[in-house]
Amino acid sequence: TELVLFFSLWLLTGLGITVGYHRLFTHRTFKAKQSVITALVILGSMAGQGGVVSWVALHRRHHECSDRDGDPHSPNLYGSGVKGRLRGLMHSHFLWMRRHEYPNVVHYAPDLIKNRALVRVARHYYYWVALGLILPAVIGGVVYQSWTGVISGLLWGGLVRMFVLEHIVWAINSFLHMFGTRPYASRENSRNGGVFALVTLGESWHNNHHAF
Repeated sequence: TELVLFFSLWLLTGLGITVGYHRLFTHRTFKAKQSVITALVILGSMAGQGGVVSWVALHRRHHECSDRDGDPHSPNLYGSGVKGRLRGLMHSHFLWMRRHEYPNVVHYAPDLIKNRALVRVARHYYYWVALGLILPAVIGGVVYQSWTGVISGLLWGGLVRMFVLEHIVWAINSFLHMFGTRPYASRENSRNGGVFALVTLGESWHNNHHAF
């Protein structure tokens, strides 16, 4: 039960991030009906990586300034020595969230702000995060008919799932801007890590993404 909760919710919320937050809302690579948009906002929010409007603004800022001044999470702005590279990795993996300049959402995400239906759903971000924790706890409790099941479901389907997914996404920002293959020329230091493609739901083809 714990493994089913972990992998199913990891997959659903991971798709909410990669298909919804990233490909649809940030890069507008396809069009979707409002019902699909709503579902992707909810699933992406359940991942616990921030509200969709701010996530999109940050990621568009990242592409605009990738690996240059203004990039909120580049690992390549602290020098080429061992100390500078370690400092860069720490910053780009998670410390950037306390240090970055918050981008203007009106400038970077005006298309999302104009979508009133999306904004109505996105406004309840913390409720969706809570849903992502409560749902596996309830399922665990029903399956095991005990409070131990509730706690186990919350742990594996909620907290551990969120922790693992967070670090997978952060690793794309950090390690894949420093290590990996670079088959395509691009104006920044994005890299591919094909061996991680399944774990990242395809996002580790990062050089391809930035180059094109």
